[in-house]
Amino acid sequence: MTDQPSTLYAKLLGETAIIEWKALERFWAKGDLIWVDPSLDLIEVASAMAENRSETVEKWRNDGTVVPVTAEQALDLSHTIAPIWAVVVSPFIVIQKKSAP
Repeated sequence: MTDQPSTLYAKLLGETAIIEWKALERFWAKGDLIWVDPSLDLIEVASAMAENRSETVEKWRNDGTVVPVTAEQALDLSHTIAPIWAVVVSPFIVIQKKSAP
């Protein structure tokens, strides 16, 4: 294994951005938002999803670290001041709230 990131990882990293909750609300209403626990690497999760690594994604889902955004989380995110990082893995938007340093 090399220390250099994969082409997909680099591509997704370049497409990752901070976004306000208001811009994500309609995607949440459609069920297209996936929450990534801050203990995981957002881009690694997005890469696993894009590459259809179903066993890995299923493990995270079972652990509760990668799940659809719940109504409770949506309410919390609507009041957050912490940045929300997002990357698109069609048809989903994968998001993660980062704590301020």
